[in-house]
Amino acid sequence: MENSIFCVRLSLKQRYFLLCFAVGAFIFYQFTRNSPEVRRIIRVDGLRANSSQFTLEKKPFRILGGSIHYFRVPRAYWEDRLLKMKACGLNTLTTAYLRLAASLGLWVILRPGPYICAEWDLGGLPSWLLRDKNMKLRTTYPGFTDAVNSFFDQLIKKVVPLQYSRGGPVIAVQVENEYGSYFKDKEYMPFIKEALTSRGITELLLTSDNKEGLKLGGVKGDMIPVVTEILKLDMSINLYMFHGGTNFGFMSGAFAVGIPSPKPMVTSYAQPLPERPSPQERRAYQPAVIQQHLSLWDILHFTDKPFKSESPVNMENLPVNNNNGQSYGYTLYETTITSGGALNSRNNIRDRALVFVDKHFVGVLDYKTQELAIPDGKGKRTLSLLVENCGRVNYGKTLDEQRKGLVGDIELNKRLLRDFIIYSLDMKPGFVNRLETLGHWMSMRQRPSFPGFFHARLYVNRYPKDTFIKLPGWNKGVVFVNGRNLGRYRSTGPQQTLYLPGPWLHRGDNQVIVFEEQETDGKIQFTSSPDYGMTVDVQ
Repeated sequence: MENSIFCVRLSLKQRYFLLCFAVGAFIFYQFTRNSPEVRRIIRVDGLRANSSQFTLEKKPFRILGGSIHYFRVPRAYWEDRLLKMKACGLNTLTTAYLRLAASLGLWVILRPGPYICAEWDLGGLPSWLLRDKNMKLRTTYPGFTDAVNSFFDQLIKKVVPLQYSRGGPVIAVQVENEYGSYFKDKEYMPFIKEALTSRGITELLLTSDNKEGLKLGGVKGDMIPVVTEILKLDMSINLYMFHGGTNFGFMSGAFAVGIPSPKPMVTSYAQPLPERPSPQERRAYQPAVIQQHLSLWDILHFTDKPFKSESPVNMENLPVNNNNGQSYGYTLYETTITSGGALNSRNNIRDRALVFVDKHFVGVLDYKTQELAIPDGKGKRTLSLLVENCGRVNYGKTLDEQRKGLVGDIELNKRLLRDFIIYSLDMKPGFVNRLETLGHWMSMRQRPSFPGFFHARLYVNRYPKDTFIKLPGWNKGVVFVNGRNLGRYRSTGPQQTLYLPGPWLHRGDNQVIVFEEQETDGKIQFTSSPDYGMTVDVQ
């Protein structure tokens, strides 16, 4: 059967107030809450929703749930975060960590997707699905259902033995996510349900939707009174998020509901449990001075073989990564021009392009600026467009339109440009690690050119602790530490720091590489406190 659990998304300020309230409330109810310790229960009758209350083994059971996303938390901190959640009185985890949750005495409501939203790039769906120009995501379009079936064939067989009825922690499974706000195919949800049950899922099935769905049965009012009322009524609740964590790498996605163009997400994700650790667990290291630099133009012959095409090709359809296309990062498009004039993107740049003529910066094209003046010059010149994928939309009706790079023609003086050489710059760990070994790095005594890569060493003489990177003298780019992509930074903010977990450092020299588009002051600063650029300081 299917049912719904009350699930709310909170503003940041509400989350902090709610956490303080929730701790006290949960302690008050600790003597009446059901213990999730698996060894005390004979598994006969799992979670049910046949009455006004959930029941487990035919006894009233209240779900006090919290969400933590494993992909936003360093593996070394998984257990710590779950223990903190349990210490707040919660008994159910609404994500993965299946075996770890069981060892800590927590129940699990599993959300296997395939779409998860979660403010994650494309809602967790792989970008190679968009290689199919006719793709219809989250429908029964054969190209999508084939991919879902392949995914579930691998995933569900690992989940089935961990269900409650088999002695595991999984008491319920969510069918897709927030489909009521998307709804394009009435056959889709039955397909997902069948895909789960036919592969052995036998526990209670749940659905989840947004506030429009909650209008049918939600509790109206401010958040604190609502939660108070929920607890008084012995109702179940899930805190989304209990701990949000960090959007590392290029995975933060974008938001595009009710606005003319997508806005990229910051790396710090929604949470009442802060991203930052306690003061004893963090450290402000001494600034790391940039020692070497390497121009983007000098590393192109170390990338994968460039692709030649008469017309532009979006990054997902490039013949790279075993023909799965490029998912993230930058793509460089180069062609030859013989004159200056008006360069028009025809709104085919996704999402932002730095424009160069013979490696000299001309300007930026994006959703707002769709035309640039190219200066006149003699003979043949190289026009280069370094196009950044700023994150795919994770929610809303435009999922099928999230192809990146040059997604169509561009023109110079109203004539379509042709004959492109295309470089994939996805900046995967392998590429970043190869950069460190190149012998082409130049000393900072020589003036750097942009865009470029900048190398420094962070020396750690004691047990590594968490820290935050701050780059006040830089403009826009990406930071890599020991090959790991911490995420994007931009001087315009709002966020001004990037979280660097202690477990990703080691004693001795740590390699720091910064890809910077336009400007640097030659040093990388570290601070023990994050700067999210908030207008209100929440303690």
